[in-house]
Amino acid sequence: MRIFTVDTFTDKPFTGNPAGVCIFEGDSSDELYLQIAREINCSETAFLIKNNEKFNIRWFTPKIEVNLCGHATLAAAHILYKYRYCDPSQEIEFESKSGRLTAKKIGNKIELNFPQIFVKEAASNENIEKAFGIKPIYVGKNDNRYLIEIDNFERLLSIKPNFQMLKSVDLGRFIITAKSNLPKYDFCSRYFAPGVGVMEDLVTGTAHCYLAPYWGQKLGKTTMTGFQASERSGTVECELSNDDRVLMRAKAVVMHELVPNWIKQ
Repeated sequence: MRIFTVDTFTDKPFTGNPAGVCIFEGDSSDELYLQIAREINCSETAFLIKNNEKFNIRWFTPKIEVNLCGHATLAAAHILYKYRYCDPSQEIEFESKSGRLTAKKIGNKIELNFPQIFVKEAASNENIEKAFGIKPIYVGKNDNRYLIEIDNFERLLSIKPNFQMLKSVDLGRFIITAKSNLPKYDFCSRYFAPGVGVMEDLVTGTAHCYLAPYWGQKLGKTTMTGFQASERSGTVECELSNDDRVLMRAKAVVMHELVPNWIKQ
């Protein structure tokens, strides 16, 4: 087994979103995956097992398994290419609990092919508004997350959630977004996921599966650039395809590599 940590959606160390990547020779237990994820202590760790010409991929936070994770998949693809587990000229195919996902090199970036994810308009509520200190102009939700738009870019940057109050809100995962005031970005966002043990995720690929179709419809665009305005921040290039997929392009930087000495040789 080899373990890596990778800063994603960035080309500079100590920025973007760090993820763990573990490459196994064979499958192991969920208990071990969770223990490793807790030890690495990134918001998500990707676990990879070679399956013929594909890779099985699973993602764990320090608290639970999740069904889809963009930044840890980007980290995994970066490791597979950099350390020549895969030919950089070839596409990588992942089998996951969210179906088939792919990654490929596009110049000096990696392009992820993920599903577009949609929400239905929903009513706001007092606890959401008080917990985030916002007045939404749109609230949408599905079975997993809220997508909330506000009309104040500066307010987005200054949000300090009341996490105790958010415990009374269902789902426990919230994408907050606003149109960008910065000319090189189309939209900005922040993502809070206390329901899965992540107070604020730093740059979130899965959130952009929601944001790209939402802003694409609002702005009349198929190609956009999103900026996630966390304390480390990161950039996600998004392109909508006709088959309800979103292509996300970004860079990544390897930070650590180790072979654990507790593994019996």
